[in-house]
Amino acid sequence: MDKTTHFGYQQVAESDKAAKVAEVFHSVATQYDVMNDLMSVGMHRLWKRFTVAQAGLRRGMRVLDVAGGTADLTRLFLNEVGETGQVVLTDINFSMLVEGRDRMLNLGKTPPTVQCDGERLPFPNDYFDCVSVAFGLRNMTHKDQALAEMYRVLKPGGRVLVLEFSKIWKPLEAAYDLYSFKLLPLMGKWVAKDAPSYQYLAESIRMHPDQETLKTMMQSAGFEKVQYHNLTAGVVALHKGYKF
Repeated sequence: MDKTTHFGYQQVAESDKAAKVAEVFHSVATQYDVMNDLMSVGMHRLWKRFTVAQAGLRRGMRVLDVAGGTADLTRLFLNEVGETGQVVLTDINFSMLVEGRDRMLNLGKTPPTVQCDGERLPFPNDYFDCVSVAFGLRNMTHKDQALAEMYRVLKPGGRVLVLEFSKIWKPLEAAYDLYSFKLLPLMGKWVAKDAPSYQYLAESIRMHPDQETLKTMMQSAGFEKVQYHNLTAGVVALHKGYKF
């Protein structure tokens, strides 16, 4: 009998989750960036810039952007590693990857673009100086397996960056719930013409491990010196760990 897992607040067969997540992102891909700006009032751009600033990149380094979607982080990473470096953009969802690839082409950039599952990365061991995943880990069925894969492809001395929605400061919980479960689906309905997908996104945030739990999961995957920064009162958190 197939094991079950959460898809938002629903329980679904583990074997079905990836397809259900794919439906969500196929639906929202063309409006994804517009909705990100609306949902976060532009804050997601600052969160991503902070993430890149924490990466400690130098010219010539190799970076893997897991679940990179529309390539916000890929674009910023390319500026850090320069012409001698490499940034590989990946996503499991073809529609999102097309959006990211087209954006890079419009900027005159042609980073390697690979459609792949974050739980089964098609890259050699000890290859990248930095691996990032932004707002993608919570959608993966086996988060522990995805973290283990990121650890495997990372060079000794390399670092992983996990930017994800997290546990908000408790005094703000009630207001955040009102926003997430009332206003967010309405914005999804009006702008993306898809309220159910944004209902799922709100629910998936609540089902994602909190800051300390994710820190423990990263340590269990082998990462050391794991720390996290709460951003915007814990609406999101940036976790950082190293492979030694």
